[in-house]
Amino acid sequence: MNTCQAFFEAMHERFPMLAEKADRLYETYWAESPADEDAYFVWFESLANAVNSDMRHGAAALQAKPVFEYIHEVFDNGSDQVKRCIDVSFVENLFWRVAPERALPYWKALPTPLKALYIQFHGRPPE
Repeated sequence: MNTCQAFFEAMHERFPMLAEKADRLYETYWAESPADEDAYFVWFESLANAVNSDMRHGAAALQAKPVFEYIHEVFDNGSDQVKRCIDVSFVENLFWRVAPERALPYWKALPTPLKALYIQFHGRPPE
């Protein structure tokens, strides 16, 4: 994956329901779809917020596992720009305002390299 736009498009193809939730969150603030690479970074923050919303509402972590695995795969094979997008826009925003007991099953489902990014930024697992 070479661009955040291509990653955005792939997320819509693979996970349309979750991507639609992220679209709605993004458009609440920006009133339009992403149009440039910087906007895609913000959209991936909205994607993290959509996952956080699922966590807060008690959705099963099993539904996030394929999303996390795909993001891990893209991280392993993506361009530096896509890796940065995953790190600073998606991973850093995961677990925001999620109670520890709701976060734990998702944390367990998160691939180890993405956990490492989270801990690198936050200094500890979500608590």
